[in-house]
Amino acid sequence: MPMSLGLQGIHHVALICADYARSRAFYVDVLGLAVIAEHHRAARDSWKLDLALPDGSQLELFSFPSPPPRPSRPEAQGLRHLAFRVEALEPFIAHLARHGVECEPIRVDEYTGRRFTFFADPDDLPLELYETAQ
Repeated sequence: MPMSLGLQGIHHVALICADYARSRAFYVDVLGLAVIAEHHRAARDSWKLDLALPDGSQLELFSFPSPPPRPSRPEAQGLRHLAFRVEALEPFIAHLARHGVECEPIRVDEYTGRRFTFFADPDDLPLELYETAQ
């Protein structure tokens, strides 16, 4: 498909959380994402939090009353997981451990040779750290 169609990258990924305060603290305080904007939508009894990553991509964190849980992890239909680029795995894994977040053992992508690991957010959504430096 020709690149002239105009797609330039991913602007944002939207996540729905069960406990807004807990998820906000995780994404802002633990993962270190910057808050762009935060809005309470009273008519929906919902919060919308826009978060920025250093490369300009964004996460939208939503809360809704009684959202249904994810059916399985990680092989449910739809979004499988969200992967974050990091220069080196070990420092970030150590940072997560200091916040009580456990990571799976480090694996190596059989096709790219890059190292990666998985961990979970407060709603048990699968998140990945993908190492870019070698």
